[in-house]
Amino acid sequence: MKRPNSSIFSNISGLFAIVLMGFPVYWMVSTSFKPKGDILSTNPTLFPRSFSLSNYTEAITKEGFTQALWNSVIVVFFTVLISLFVALFASIAVARMKFKGKRIYVASILLVQMLPLSALLIPLYLLLSRLNLTDKLAGVILTYIAFILPFVVWTLRGFLINIPVELEEAALVDGCTKPQAYRLVLFPLMAPGLVATAIFAFIQAWNEFLLAYILLSSQDKATMPIWLAGFTNRFGTDWGPLMAASTLTAIPVVIFFSLIQDKIATGVTAGAVKG
Repeated sequence: MKRPNSSIFSNISGLFAIVLMGFPVYWMVSTSFKPKGDILSTNPTLFPRSFSLSNYTEAITKEGFTQALWNSVIVVFFTVLISLFVALFASIAVARMKFKGKRIYVASILLVQMLPLSALLIPLYLLLSRLNLTDKLAGVILTYIAFILPFVVWTLRGFLINIPVELEEAALVDGCTKPQAYRLVLFPLMAPGLVATAIFAFIQAWNEFLLAYILLSSQDKATMPIWLAGFTNRFGTDWGPLMAASTLTAIPVVIFFSLIQDKIATGVTAGAVKG
């Protein structure tokens, strides 16, 4: 039986964590509605003294907004789609099949995640330059996949290990072929893992800045994070439009999560086995 004090402490800790993580987001949204005079005031306020949409108007009308948004959508779509497709079959091989060098392969997945990104920028740029893929969205997509794929494979492997093999064996006994057993039994039960990894891949690809900044040089190829950097120049930072643009950039992530969050619960329920 839980003690009341421990429950109160857990609730307070959870509330503190929510406030700690949510306050920067609130400050960003709040600042986006403030007039420029209030933003630069020496006496900042938690709530806008007067609401203004001028920052959003300036952000949307800034050169390159539509193109940057479209570029990010293309990069994210293909990165998530290809990563999930490849990782799905790779995770099945790692979790279900026995092959020579399996332990080395699994260890290499973790090792890749430990390598600092900054140490790989120059080799990556030289490699993509020789392949004529610099300043191209295809080069950015391939690079994102290379960095996201190991974690996606590892995450899906964890979900697969927790799915009983007996379910697939029962499907085979009932007359299903191996591909049918995967399609009818295994894939539906992997829904929570696919959703979780899709969220991770989406957020990583949508918010990534450094790789895109190094690989893309043309303004018409810029993604949203690179476009956001344009609000800072030698004269300073235009905080109001920057906060408005950052809020607009965060909206697709919120929408994406809202659309698929119910599928997490659905997948968990579908994976339950009643004894």
